[in-house]
Amino acid sequence: MPLDHSLIGVESAPHERSWTSADTLLYALGVGAGTDELAFTTENSAGIRQRVLPTFAVLAAQAPTGRRLGDFDPAMLVHAEQAFELHRELPPAGRVRTTSTVTGIYDKGSGALVVIESRAADAESGEALITSRSSVFIRGEGGFGGDRGPHDEWAEPGRPPDHTVTYETRRDQALLYRLSGDRNPLHSDPVFAARAGFPRPILHGLCTYGITGRALLHTVAGSDPARFAAMSGRFSRPVFPGETLTVSIWVDGLTASFRTAKEDGTVVIDHGRAAFRPA
Repeated sequence: MPLDHSLIGVESAPHERSWTSADTLLYALGVGAGTDELAFTTENSAGIRQRVLPTFAVLAAQAPTGRRLGDFDPAMLVHAEQAFELHRELPPAGRVRTTSTVTGIYDKGSGALVVIESRAADAESGEALITSRSSVFIRGEGGFGGDRGPHDEWAEPGRPPDHTVTYETRRDQALLYRLSGDRNPLHSDPVFAARAGFPRPILHGLCTYGITGRALLHTVAGSDPARFAAMSGRFSRPVFPGETLTVSIWVDGLTASFRTAKEDGTVVIDHGRAAFRPA
């Protein structure tokens, strides 16, 4: 069947999710943090309390919509955009109650863009914790004559970036990151990746997103997760494990624009925006 447009605007039933200290440590390792980021990669270092990388919010707020989007080949689905707002700093271990809503299904011609918003509240207090918005692009599901969706007017600032941060990814990066929950074989199985048109498994878009978030955290927020308020970006090209990524950041007060590119200049996350709280 085609995509189920009756899902638009229907809020799902609440979904509970919890995480442990080990989950947030594993996530940090999965997005490339290491021995120079012990606050995020250890829980028992002398004089250092464990903290959580802000981009873990995207995983913490994930919840099912309650119904299938439709009948399509999952190899044709790619993560297109991701945004989140953090209403307060994430704890190393926690539990949230999340509802999700399909807010739009847009006709992009060669495919459909499905936008989902999730709202996660602390399961104990009911306090709002995370608002997450994600978009997936499903190739071959466009052409149904629908709205093309809103247009983003983002433009790269006309000056050199204030910060550039370069990280090398590991050839086994996707195998480590998938242990945080995304077991899509597109990131591990060469046969499945070939069916999707890739020469080998690609890195999770959210892994690239987390790597980018580390660069923003350490350069603009002084490595303080409590100052990290929001982040959004569009996935423009795939990344293969082992490639080197450079994040270019333009700061404007408590906001920043950014893009992430490969060593050859290919941009893999564009339309990047982030917001921060004062020190």
